[in-house]
Amino acid sequence: MATVAELKAVLKDTLEKKGVLGHLKARIRAEVFNALDDDREPRPSLSHENLLINELIREYLEFNKYKYTASVLIAALCNLRLPGSSSFPASASKVAGTTESGQPVVPLDRQFLIHELNAFEESKDNTI
Repeated sequence: MATVAELKAVLKDTLEKKGVLGHLKARIRAEVFNALDDDREPRPSLSHENLLINELIREYLEFNKYKYTASVLIAALCNLRLPGSSSFPASASKVAGTTESGQPVVPLDRQFLIHELNAFEESKDNTI
């Protein structure tokens, strides 16, 4: 018969391999930050420059496969709860496009970012 420690280790390993453990940790972090966020202090309006910076950070995280970190970032930028939580607003679905803050839920088009930043893309490896 397996010990409790062995069962815990197998369960943790299985959840890590399926990617569930990282997702759960990201959701917990986002919920903790949302609980600590002071709703009485309004956020500043989202400037064009900050929108581009946020998108660059999001692209960096997604390019490097930090998908759980990216999901926490987007939840914080959009002032939302993550999908699946009891307080996730229906208006924040990907169909909605943007949130109250103006940050798009769906990433901006890469060509748009290149144009706005006056950058160029290396055709060999799709790097900017």
